[in-house]
Amino acid sequence: DLVYGAIDGTVTTFAVVAGVRGASLEATVVVILGIANLVADGFSMAASNYLGIRADEQRQARIRRQELEHIARIPEGEREEVRQIYAAKGLPAEEALRLATQIVADPEHALDTLAREELGLNPDELGSPWGAAISSFVSFAVGALLPLAPFVLMSGPRTLPVAVGVTAIALFAVGALLSLFTGRSALRSGVRMLALGGLAGAITFVVGRLAGVGGAATG
Repeated sequence: DLVYGAIDGTVTTFAVVAGVRGASLEATVVVILGIANLVADGFSMAASNYLGIRADEQRQARIRRQELEHIARIPEGEREEVRQIYAAKGLPAEEALRLATQIVADPEHALDTLAREELGLNPDELGSPWGAAISSFVSFAVGALLPLAPFVLMSGPRTLPVAVGVTAIALFAVGALLSLFTGRSALRSGVRMLALGGLAGAITFVVGRLAGVGGAATG
């Protein structure tokens, strides 16, 4: 959530900045639209993460309820499933049966065992919906502020080049950070992220320039 929030915030806001500057609009317009993007897209990402985890929680809760009903209705069948699970792990047949009988005698214990071992459900892996929402919004906002900062802190023709430079450094750094999760080359990951962000900025700059020229001609 943190890494992808930062990527999304940096790339989308840089694209907005590039498009607005391509249209030759004032720096105040850049800041206003950039902040609007920060709030709108950041909230959208946070809401998506929250709803996604909540949906997974509800799905797991439904499956667990169904499994608990099975344990209550057909304990012998569920005991056999637990026995097979432990037998497959290498436990001797008698020990697997004894352990399965003991586990099924406690429905909650049986439910937890079957949910994890048979169904592959682990509520601990989901994390907190609010934690995911807040962390993704914060990282999105931090990423979004990087391309905007030069337009807030300075003025003049050097503002866009500085914003490009800050964004390029941030994108490369985040791309290199991703290599810690993927195991790939940090240099390659950084360059790839830089290229993708640069492409997004270049496209929106050209679109903004064409829209600005077209608007001026129409006017």
